Amino acid sequence: MRFARFRPARQGVAVAGPAPHGPAPHDGAPLVLVAHGSRDPRSAATIRRLADVVCRLAPGLDIRVAFLDLSEPPLASVLDDVAAEGHGEVVVVPLLLGNAFHSKVDLPALVAAAEQRSPGLRVRVSDVLGPDPLLFDAVYDRLTEAGAAPDATLGVVLAGVGSADAAANDVVADVAARLHRRGDCAAVTHAFATCGPDVESAIAALRAHGAERVTIAPWFLAPGLLLDRIDRRARDVAPDALLAAPLGAADAVADVVLTRYATTATNLTATTLTAHAA
Repeated sequence: MRFARFRPARQGVAVAGPAPHGPAPHDGAPLVLVAHGSRDPRSAATIRRLADVVCRLAPGLDIRVAFLDLSEPPLASVLDDVAAEGHGEVVVVPLLLGNAFHSKVDLPALVAAAEQRSPGLRVRVSDVLGPDPLLFDAVYDRLTEAGAAPDATLGVVLAGVGSADAAANDVVADVAARLHRRGDCAAVTHAFATCGPDVESAIAALRAHGAERVTIAPWFLAPGLLLDRIDRRARDVAPDALLAAPLGAADAVADVVLTRYATTATNLTATTLTAHAA
């Protein structure tokens, strides 16, 4: 399944239907982008901008936005709407960078409840977005946009949320190690907002490796309170530290979303055909 690049999507929480003057509507399952949600309105606004980019890259695809918590609309309501409109299938792409509690526990429970409420609806959930290699390029793009083009004087802290799931934290550490192996910077290390290593110790490690400049590269999709906390703490020990933008509505993120959708929708179609053949 391939998606043509096209015109910007219209604004809104839910983006549905063909773009004006665009190709015929896509006839696949609706796509629900589900994000964590936040009390910070910047977070939901960023997710909606990402939905617009996805719509621009895939005009005609029925795209909707939902949240697990704290922001509107909740995933349960969006899935109920999809079922009420007569759709029998829907693909949910989690806008999460790590595979931890929200993707392993919260999301499956919400999906199971939706299918129980609407027995005619089949919900398929894709893999999370991280750690797709396309996102590594997006991190570097954000560094350049922040005025921190990678060179031998730059130290980068890849800053993530942090999780009680050690495997999820290991993924962030691995992403930082991969970025370091590119050899474009003096050093790249990682830090978390909610657990160790913290940003202060990460900056100290960069200095020890010869970094003269420090930039925080968020392994976050959207701005919010946790990223603000990381920024404040970084500036306490490195007043000149730069904060790059989160991955947000970058085209690379939208490309990963559509790859996840295409893979999951293809598997959904194959499963449906097999069931009908039986």
